[in-house]
Amino acid sequence: MTGKLIALFLLLAAALAGGAMYYFQVHALYDRLEPRSNLTLALPDGTTTRLSIADFDGIDSDSSPLRLRACFTVPPPVPDLPPYPAPTPLHAPGWFSCFDAGALTANLDAGRATAHLVEGNFVWGFDRVLALYPDGRGYLWAQMNACGQAHFDGRPLPADCPPAP
Repeated sequence: MTGKLIALFLLLAAALAGGAMYYFQVHALYDRLEPRSNLTLALPDGTTTRLSIADFDGIDSDSSPLRLRACFTVPPPVPDLPPYPAPTPLHAPGWFSCFDAGALTANLDAGRATAHLVEGNFVWGFDRVLALYPDGRGYLWAQMNACGQAHFDGRPLPADCPPAP
């Protein structure tokens, strides 16, 4: 009987730990972002431009620079901005339903949306990236850039990288 109680206790402890881990990863570590009316985008010449936005809904977390996700609309006309190479939107928690990384990736690959740099190295090794559709839908996420990938893989940094912290 003692063995059964110990096994039951271990199963219950594992279930509680698993449930807590799920809750912290999917819900507790995310904060809703305050509504915004514009984004400041970096341009290749080193200047910036402001992009007016509406209907902003976003989440982020202090626990990782990769947790940023946002959805919004851009009033017409949608600006023509320089492209961002190799955009890779990451999946959002299921409860943040406006951000569908799979559909966004497919649309970026098919040319139905375009990706642009919002801010390079906002945290060293990570960029903020914007995807825009011609109808004005916009999506924002954070993604590791080439400097971050090289650094975290233990490879030499590309020549254009700022010094690693």
